[in-house]
Amino acid sequence: MGRRKSANKSGQSTGRGTETPSESPAKMTGLDGDDVNGVLEERTESSNLDDSVPPLIGSDKTSADYYFDSYSHFGIHEEMLKDTVRTKTYQNVIYQNKFLFKDKVVLDVGAGTGILSLFCAKAGAKHVYAVECSQMADMAKEIVEANGYSDVITILKGKVEEIALPVSEVDIIISEWMGYFLLFENMLDTVLYARDKWLVKDGIILPDIASLHLTAIEDADYKEDKIEFWNSVYGFDMSCIRKQAMLEPLVDTVDQNQIVTTCQLLKSMDISKMTIGDASFTAPFKLVAERNDYIHALVAYFDVSFTKCHKRTGFSTGPRCKATHWKQTVLYLEDVLTICEGEALVGSLTVEPNKKNPRDVDITLKYSLEGQRCQVIRTQHYRMR
Repeated sequence: MGRRKSANKSGQSTGRGTETPSESPAKMTGLDGDDVNGVLEERTESSNLDDSVPPLIGSDKTSADYYFDSYSHFGIHEEMLKDTVRTKTYQNVIYQNKFLFKDKVVLDVGAGTGILSLFCAKAGAKHVYAVECSQMADMAKEIVEANGYSDVITILKGKVEEIALPVSEVDIIISEWMGYFLLFENMLDTVLYARDKWLVKDGIILPDIASLHLTAIEDADYKEDKIEFWNSVYGFDMSCIRKQAMLEPLVDTVDQNQIVTTCQLLKSMDISKMTIGDASFTAPFKLVAERNDYIHALVAYFDVSFTKCHKRTGFSTGPRCKATHWKQTVLYLEDVLTICEGEALVGSLTVEPNKKNPRDVDITLKYSLEGQRCQVIRTQHYRMR
């Protein structure tokens, strides 16, 4: 069984596993390569700080601003830009469909470094309005100027819900809004707000289709390492932490050989037509075992599509596809399910924003198995935060 890496909220590696092309062991472990046992060299006092460059994250921020603060650091943008599945797909969609962008007004929601805006400008857009709430907006403005697109791209710093666009409508809305588990961080609501306020009738949203999928995996070794570990830590009972670990889905890369069952579509969303409430749902599932094995967790992943292109395109974050920075979302089960080929794990998954913090996601899983060697009915709750 292949080993995986887990990730924390900002996408940083927290587990063990094979490196992705954009990561090195030093970055993953936080080591700088210095010989800490050697004699310390005398260094002249110097600084790479420039008084003209303000800190990316202000000291006056509160926890309510954490979401935007996390996107102020260049590291998370580096990870996303180096995710070639993500970035090259957007680039190909824009460059290979210049007829969509020629002389059109584009709104880039959550622009980050402005890479999508730059693609659109290069493809012939009349003007691009790039909205970014984090401090990265200042860097995006510099990037636009450095590349000679200041007359085509306007960076607007602020929340989409609060800024005023210089135009009354736009022809295209483009955004990379997807979070872990597709809906984590709840940026989809912002895209829908922009659509309803500014998108011209018969305008285009890119991407326009997103779907959430579910499968089941065998994962004995990793569950033992990440979950059961807390039952006895150097001889002490820390099982109270195990309970917390079970409540939080793990963002991780799953080896396709761990998949035990069929995969099922849970929810498909048409971003051009859906309402905000459609992102909360309950979906039934039936996962049929493809071999005799054990099930330790369910795994969710998402696909996105760009259907307005000359040729429909998109990408998947599933375990059978090239890895992305979104990885997959692992929901560990309390039970170890012994399942035989042809038997079905059935149930439902309920997804909704957390009432106190809408950027978090509450997940309720109900499942049952009436098998030859295992019978179980259970409800579990999770929260992505």
